[in-house]
Amino acid sequence: MRETYAPDGRKAYSLNCSGTARGWDKCYSAAGELCKDAGYDILDRSSEDASLSSVSGNANKTSASVGSSSVKTNERSMVIACKK
Repeated sequence: MRETYAPDGRKAYSLNCSGTARGWDKCYSAAGELCKDAGYDILDRSSEDASLSSVSGNANKTSASVGSSSVKTNERSMVIACKK
């Protein structure tokens, strides 16, 4: 979480809920904990799916092998401001 300011001057919070095991529910939960009963406004929300790949190899006089792996990451962030 990072503090910032909304265009109307309210204190706002940038929340990060990235990762394969996390979802938007983590951002909504964090926003609820920050703002409690006042509620909150979502000022910005962004999501991006990305894949990270790696290739590795091994070779000697009699054989060679190449392996690869891919990990999918989900980048999510939300900026919220508590209602007055």
